[in-house]
Amino acid sequence: MVKAASVTVRVKPSTKTRLEALANATRRSKSYVIEEALEQYLDVNEWQIKGIAEAIAESDKPDAVFADHDEVLAKWEKKLAD
Repeated sequence: MVKAASVTVRVKPSTKTRLEALANATRRSKSYVIEEALEQYLDVNEWQIKGIAEAIAESDKPDAVFADHDEVLAKWEKKLAD
């Protein structure tokens, strides 16, 4: 079993109320709800930051190819119209 680490966070009273309500409704502890929320937030943001870093690295290559905004927009508008 993984040993838990402790973190202290200050939240608005309304956030605390919502947390307590969700924990009660799901019959989970507040710690469980917070852990799940943090995991989801971190997963999404880590994925996004990784994608941005990869795109920047790709665009920095000497042979990088860029698409013209107007051309891409026209293609998508045509797809939507079809």
